[in-house]
Amino acid sequence: MKVLNLRCANGHGFEGWFASEDDYMDQNGRGLVECPLCADKVITRMPSAPRLNLSGAREPATPVAAQAPQAPQPADLQAAFMKAVREMMHRTEDVGTRFAEEARRIHYGESPERGIRGKASPEEREELRDEGIETFALPIPPGLEGPLQ
Repeated sequence: MKVLNLRCANGHGFEGWFASEDDYMDQNGRGLVECPLCADKVITRMPSAPRLNLSGAREPATPVAAQAPQAPQPADLQAAFMKAVREMMHRTEDVGTRFAEEARRIHYGESPERGIRGKASPEEREELRDEGIETFALPIPPGLEGPLQ
């Protein structure tokens, strides 16, 4: 199994797992590899260091007090964002283009209170805000739209 560091044309980095280098080249050449965030199919392989197992050789342990806190890495932030988006999608009902209508029905007690998501124009979101209905826009990566797997 080959784990490759990949990047789309929009700069999103992600990992791809392939049976071999040839398998990656074949899939990428046929447009089967796409960015999980934006669904871009222009994918390039990034350089990566091989994992070396040096017969148990280890770096000397650094005392806990001497370790400096590390800033979150972009890949960690991306993974946390994707996890949060998946959780939000799991816990809400997709009402599609009826979002503004259903948000009003919930707000005015005409429909049971629950978490919903859907599509609304900036004008619809402004009208909802004027009525005291709080919403927020969260762009869903194209790879996550549709049925969850």
